[in-house]
Amino acid sequence: MIAEIRPSGLAGDILIPASKSHTIRALLIASLAPGESVVANPLDSKDARSCIQACRTLGAEISEISGGWGGYERALQVKGIGTPQAPASDIIDVGNSGTTEYLLAGIAALAPGYTVFTGDHQIRNRPVENLLAALRDLGATAFTTRGNGAAPFVVGGPITGGKTSIECPTSQFLSSLLLALPLAQGYSVVDVPLLHEQPYAEMTLRWLEEQGIRVQNDDWKRFTISGGQSYRSFEKAVPGDFSSATFFAVAAAITGSSLVLHGLDMSDSQGDKAVFLILSQMGCRVDYLQGNALVAQTGGASGQDDAETAYAHAVQHGTDAIRIAGPSRMGRPLRGGRFDLNAIPDALPALSAAACFSVGQVELVNVPQARLKETDRIAVMTRELSKMGASITELEDGMIIRPPEAAGSAPGTPGLSGAEVQGHDDHRVVMSLAVAGLVARGTTRIHGAEAASVTYPEFFQTLDRVAGNPGTLTLL
Repeated sequence: MIAEIRPSGLAGDILIPASKSHTIRALLIASLAPGESVVANPLDSKDARSCIQACRTLGAEISEISGGWGGYERALQVKGIGTPQAPASDIIDVGNSGTTEYLLAGIAALAPGYTVFTGDHQIRNRPVENLLAALRDLGATAFTTRGNGAAPFVVGGPITGGKTSIECPTSQFLSSLLLALPLAQGYSVVDVPLLHEQPYAEMTLRWLEEQGIRVQNDDWKRFTISGGQSYRSFEKAVPGDFSSATFFAVAAAITGSSLVLHGLDMSDSQGDKAVFLILSQMGCRVDYLQGNALVAQTGGASGQDDAETAYAHAVQHGTDAIRIAGPSRMGRPLRGGRFDLNAIPDALPALSAAACFSVGQVELVNVPQARLKETDRIAVMTRELSKMGASITELEDGMIIRPPEAAGSAPGTPGLSGAEVQGHDDHRVVMSLAVAGLVARGTTRIHGAEAASVTYPEFFQTLDRVAGNPGTLTLL
């Protein structure tokens, strides 16, 4: 599918879809718990469906609850398996879902017998050897079928516990062990000399805490986990996804528009909520809301301290919606800056698009793991935004963006032009390029736009609904 994007302002309210990260953790824990659980408001996307199918392969029974649950239109009933057993099938195809692949690998190692993991061409190029080596240390059999450190790979259990050391360029390696080891037979110690994306590991720990699982965390360097524990059934709604919200937050920022994004709780453990701090530091106005009441506000003009104070207050008190307005509505362009994205690598594609509309240089740094996602997102975003006229220096661990100025235009007016660009089968690349196209001169044509459905199936319909200009979006 090709998406054609033309310049437009935006206005309106958007209900942000449920969190992929929370949905997958909820499904996995519910599948391991004896009895019946309810997962309300789950994400409905290709990645989520891949996880559901994988859980069914392990033996869990998952079905839609007719009429929804607890005021939510959609909910899933999950009948868990309790003690992990040999899977119903010895092959699990995770599709494009790296989260399912990594988190489920440790769980599969709990069961007797062998499980083969595979997926699409991107999954078969994503590194997994660090995790497999740790599983071997803990008593499992684990190896890749091609000897290249990537899927397809085989996991054989059951793991017994023990001690391992694992470098985690993706936090999903650690989350995999944290989810599995409480159910192992013995006591385990996991040393972590390297950990990127810490907020996602924090999310896993919060789920474990809610489950009553005992894990000792020694300053994120060592985790001590008692075996013989168990999960319990639960009823819980999945919160909105800050990773998905990032695209419309950036869209409001660069178009000088105002949008209200619903379903976002700043007290939640998702790391990508920090995008709102970054955008407010770049000059956006951000209103944090709870039940239509203002929790905190940053006006966009008073600098970093004001932005950080408002952000911290919102995190402490929680929200259910966020209003964001781009700075050009107040007669100022976006500001540049240096931003450490180590904790929020999924935000790099959208923030690199935002950087193209700043008057100052933007440095996105300390995020080497962005090269290990569905694509090498540093290289891909550099390539595709450069086609549109951006001036980008690619770093080993990030990007420096110096957007060109349009000749004769006011400061901050970008010199980006519409171009033929490629989505590279990466949902976040596709959505980021669509956002850039809202301000680039002319028409931006994104090839492979269907990849957005991996995490945000209704992205283009939502974009079309809030666009101010008819004909902003054409899908071919």
